[in-house]
Amino acid sequence: MYEPKTFNIPELEGISRESIDLHLGLYAGYVKHVNHIQNEIQNVTDTYAQSEMQRRLGFEFGGMKNHEYYFTQFEGGATACPEGTFKKLVEETYQSLDAFITRFKTIAKTRGVGWAMCYIDRHENKLVCTWVDEQQLGQLGGVDIVLALDMWEHSYMRDYLPSDKGGYIDAFFNNLNWEVVANRI
Repeated sequence: MYEPKTFNIPELEGISRESIDLHLGLYAGYVKHVNHIQNEIQNVTDTYAQSEMQRRLGFEFGGMKNHEYYFTQFEGGATACPEGTFKKLVEETYQSLDAFITRFKTIAKTRGVGWAMCYIDRHENKLVCTWVDEQQLGQLGGVDIVLALDMWEHSYMRDYLPSDKGGYIDAFFNNLNWEVVANRI
């Protein structure tokens, strides 16, 4: 059984406490549904229904884990990007942190619901940034999540209209604890 994690999220600039609290409730729902599917799937005798539950497990599990990465990035409040391996990889790939952020923001503005993700490919020692549809479609294999930005409307609609999701993306980066991100390397 998975248990919802707790996160020590301070007051954020540009992202309301109400938005965070509702978002945390959604995360708890993902945890609940992962547990429910895992507990009930063996009791389902219809193979079609069992297959659909298995498919749904990928969505719910992705939602659970993606949100754990997302919320952890706010813990401790905003920090500057520390010197070290992460920053070196950013500069090798994107020439500067500002260029990396600009590229990541462009990915985050992809039309539709999903996630902007940055991964570390430990075999090649490279960062890879991409869009993930929904919670699980397009997650890259053999790499680890370093930075996760939720771009489902539930993450920003209390504070920003869909036409101003760029304001939410800016607020995300203004509140990001870069040390958490860098320590994932």
